[in-house]
Amino acid sequence: MIPVEGHKNLYRDENSGAIVNCDTLGYSQYIKMKSEKQKQKDDIDKLKNDIEEIKSLLKEIVNGSKWNNSRLY
Repeated sequence: MIPVEGHKNLYRDENSGAIVNCDTLGYSQYIKMKSEKQKQKDDIDKLKNDIEEIKSLLKEIVNGSKWNNSRLY
């Protein structure tokens, strides 16, 4: 591995010529951040589903009360 000039964590593979990032701390932080973002997205999706369920139940209650009120008159 040949160090890339001006970049302390980058190296060039001698065989393939590929640039390899050897910053394990940065990679760990990236993985943690990505995991946290996915958890937030999952939480938001769950809240959206919960809200849709609440709306549906409220509509059933409202429609049920209209039906019950019309039978009284």
